[in-house]
Amino acid sequence: MPSINLQELRGKIGQRAKSAPSHRFWGMHVHIVKRETLEASYLLAKAKAGAPGSDGETFDVIEARGRDQFLTELESELRVGTYTPRPCRRREIPKENGKVRVISIACIRDRVVQGAIRLILEPIFEADFSDSVMGARPGRSAHGALDRVREALLRRRHWVADVDLASYFDTIRHAPLLSKLARRISDGHVMALVKQFLRSTGTRGIPQGSPLSPLLANIALNDLDQALDRGRNFITYVRYLDDMVVLAPKSSTGRRWAARALERIREEAAAIGVAVNEEKTRLVTMTDAKSHFAFLGFEFWWVQSLKSGKWFPYTRPRPKKVRAVLRAVRETLRANRHLAVQDAVQRVNPIVRGWANYFRRGNSARALGSVKFHVERKVRRFAAKQRGRRGFGWKRWSSDVVYNQWGLFGDYHVLVAPIVRESAHRPSGTITSLDDAHG
Repeated sequence: MPSINLQELRGKIGQRAKSAPSHRFWGMHVHIVKRETLEASYLLAKAKAGAPGSDGETFDVIEARGRDQFLTELESELRVGTYTPRPCRRREIPKENGKVRVISIACIRDRVVQGAIRLILEPIFEADFSDSVMGARPGRSAHGALDRVREALLRRRHWVADVDLASYFDTIRHAPLLSKLARRISDGHVMALVKQFLRSTGTRGIPQGSPLSPLLANIALNDLDQALDRGRNFITYVRYLDDMVVLAPKSSTGRRWAARALERIREEAAAIGVAVNEEKTRLVTMTDAKSHFAFLGFEFWWVQSLKSGKWFPYTRPRPKKVRAVLRAVRETLRANRHLAVQDAVQRVNPIVRGWANYFRRGNSARALGSVKFHVERKVRRFAAKQRGRRGFGWKRWSSDVVYNQWGLFGDYHVLVAPIVRESAHRPSGTITSLDDAHG
């Protein structure tokens, strides 16, 4: 029988998963350890150019020694059962509130294995995932999630449950997660690999920053997603990894729907060992004066247009996201004072380009303009200091010099993407809770 390539294999696995929702897959380990799967995972990891793990091994070192040798050794360990994940390197990323977010950086060899597991398991669980889940899934994005929220607000779903899960990735219990995984996977070798991966960082939690973590995070909340999806005629539920929001019509019934959804979120989160952060979780009425909520780095307001008089969802970057990118630019320039301005600009550009490409949606023109001005200002000050001059050189260097000669990124235009409205299903009769809607 002729062999099939990885893309065809993933397609066949996905078709089987869709056609047989209760089927448990076995024999997946043999596909994970195939050279084609491992090499595809290696190339995906290399494209992200991540930092080395606890063993200090970089992609340059692996390539110098020989990628083929690296993959051959890894394949052999997996086939004979001697593979064991190495400890992750922990990196603390400061947050604006003074706390830190811990990223676990796996060694490249472990990233390759985790990526190979994801490549084979992803099509199975993609068949099960809810359409309301937009994070870490093929063909879906944060911008798609934001569009869903805007569309719901346009449909006058103005009761909003703004939900914050406390330390989601760090507190997930392994037992319920593995139980959910086993609903679809009966391959003991695959289950053992996932257990090794989870236990390499402690007794609970999923290490952030690994290729497999987002898939496991989505599996852990799939029961919640399916429960809230059954109320989709009456509420809009959108989730991007651990960020989620529920929107319901502004009425006494709508408030009950939103409150019931929030109750269900608490129940399902507790079942996997995660707590809802009650200080940050709240019900918001968007039509109240100055009411707004945040989701995926944006703020949502319900405002009246000065030109047309129509009400619409006003969406802009959160102020703290503006401050964060400017702080990152300042720190980058400070760390590269020894470089010529053109070289320092090349360190700044990826930061501001990524920020602008993400936030150039909605009503972001003012924030984008502010970031452009302050980034140029910081670069000018950097150049002036190098020359022992005061000020920012507004007369000394024209904008053409800054953006064309020095090469500073300058594309801050706003994209106006049309919102694709979903078909609106109107409820009939009196619905008093999500449980009623489920029936």
